[in-house]
Amino acid sequence: MITLITNIQELLQVRETSVSKVSGSEMAKLPTIKNAFLLLKDNLIEDFGSMEHLPKVNADEIIDATGKVVLPSWCDSHTHIVYAGNREQEFVDRINGLSYEEIANRGGGILNSAKKLNETSEEEIYEQSKTRLEEVMHLGTGAVEIKSGYGLTIEGELKMLRVIQKLAENYPISIKATFLGAHAFPIHYKENKAGYIYEIITKMIPEIAKNKLAEYVDIFCESGYFSVEETEKIMQAGIEYGLKPKIHVNQFNSIGGIQAGVKFKALSVDHLEVMNPEDIQALKDSETMPVALPSCSYFLSIPYTPAREMIKAGLPLALATDFNPGSTPSGNMNFVVATACIKMKMTPEEAINAATINGAYAMGLSETHGSITKGKKANLILTKPISSYYQIPYAFGSNLIESVFIEGKILK
Repeated sequence: MITLITNIQELLQVRETSVSKVSGSEMAKLPTIKNAFLLLKDNLIEDFGSMEHLPKVNADEIIDATGKVVLPSWCDSHTHIVYAGNREQEFVDRINGLSYEEIANRGGGILNSAKKLNETSEEEIYEQSKTRLEEVMHLGTGAVEIKSGYGLTIEGELKMLRVIQKLAENYPISIKATFLGAHAFPIHYKENKAGYIYEIITKMIPEIAKNKLAEYVDIFCESGYFSVEETEKIMQAGIEYGLKPKIHVNQFNSIGGIQAGVKFKALSVDHLEVMNPEDIQALKDSETMPVALPSCSYFLSIPYTPAREMIKAGLPLALATDFNPGSTPSGNMNFVVATACIKMKMTPEEAINAATINGAYAMGLSETHGSITKGKKANLILTKPISSYYQIPYAFGSNLIESVFIEGKILK
């Protein structure tokens, strides 16, 4: 199947030679071609350029994109979209004055989701989760990472990871699976935290690795959850079984989690709402991608990741949704990009880089996703007619997407 898109007003994120990520001042540079064409062959990008250099092509389908913008699909490197039910009541509780921590301390939060998940069949969890996955695909996401972490038992965690595996088998979108058994301590281990960590290390991780159910291991490194020492112990166990670390850090407190992540060569450190100069320094010249989750800050009314300070320090930054039932019940990457511009003062160029090429890096997909590069996956967003790509974050409440291509095919 050969598809030719012509008369593209502007083709974004064009990279003749693929780069793995962009950092610092390079994040403000978004290479584009105006009045462009894009040629897709089967599921890959075959060619692109300006219309004046359009080659003769026998295409099966020709799409006229006059007045429209084309860019790579969003790469959402941090989600929890496999879960059961919702936490609407907690949303109302927060409106009435309870904090996220207070809700968690009285059995809400992650433990609430764990209770619901363990009471729900695997088939029902799959049905609920596929609806969410289909929604984010139509919102322009072409690659997504999905975490476990609402089981908190070996049976529950395996159930979640099997659902993620089934989604990956049944949908064309690229899906990465992350084991997040260290999301919270189950009630029956509240007075025996070492016992739960022992179960994660000796039972859960070996079983998950044996069944190839995850590529990454994640830990919620935060006051009241998992300490830096506990986080390092779980990261080390994951590494020994071939699971690369990605960790939740600095959501509410800076306790040394970033330094631990860098030490263990974590692929990403995510949240980063609270950052001090030592945290920023630790990330310099590392292999670890910082990931901001601005719609979580929006929903919980907590600080936003200090993007300007981090970019000024020469760091890369990725953007992701954190789609989950408690702190971000939305998988809309368009809103994430807009919020990064509006609340974190990122430029549209920086935000698009963060949500495409750097997002791909944050889930190990740099070779196949995140830019318009020959040989990469034909996962694309075709906008409606817009004045410029600045309209994507500017018109934050509008759906500006006309079509989404996954593996070279338009989503129906």
